[in-house]
Amino acid sequence: MENIVNDNSQSGVEVSSARLKIAVPKGSLYKESVALLGQAGIDTTGLDDPGRQLVFFNEGVELYIVRPTDAPVFISYGGVDCAICGKDSLVEAALEVVELTDLKFGACRFVVAEPKQAAGIADEAYQKLGVLRVATKYPRITAKYYQSIGVQVELIKMHGNIELAPLCGMADRIVDITATGTTLKENNLVIIDDVLASTARFVGNPASVRIDPRVRALAERLQNVIDVNDRID
Repeated sequence: MENIVNDNSQSGVEVSSARLKIAVPKGSLYKESVALLGQAGIDTTGLDDPGRQLVFFNEGVELYIVRPTDAPVFISYGGVDCAICGKDSLVEAALEVVELTDLKFGACRFVVAEPKQAAGIADEAYQKLGVLRVATKYPRITAKYYQSIGVQVELIKMHGNIELAPLCGMADRIVDITATGTTLKENNLVIIDDVLASTARFVGNPASVRIDPRVRALAERLQNVIDVNDRID
């Protein structure tokens, strides 16, 4: 694992001679991630309008645009040295990474929801059958939650529009991610419990964190930027 950080380490080349590899998440976290990296002194040239380009070789860094759910994979398997991704992606992936900084943006939460008109019915069914059917895109997070409260569940893994699962009778409840709860309300679902709060995190590959001082230095700069922004706010 140690050799992943720098392919030239065996030939005597210093770690600092290689570009630092950073994964930047697509989607809702992208814009703020780019802005924060720029404030921390990273050359983000090209990221404002990347088009279909996924890799940028800038001064001292290689920037990889990745799916948020794939960021922990790139980190754990040494594809990059460090990354920004949501806490939810880290928990769901359950891979070996080092969480360095809470970046305090991209706040959302995982919740349990059920149809408003069916309030209490799932609990009655559980008393009779001893199991709940729960639809989710996040089976690890969901399983961990229900294990923590001692409830037996049958998980239905879905990839989108999971709000439909309880509405058509396929599941008793859902576990999903939400920022405002608007989509749930629009589909006549009510939140009955909180599962996990999530914000963007700066994380590192374990070997990179240990060997390459630039990873921890970047974490410190990011934390400094966050502290300054908090004072301004």
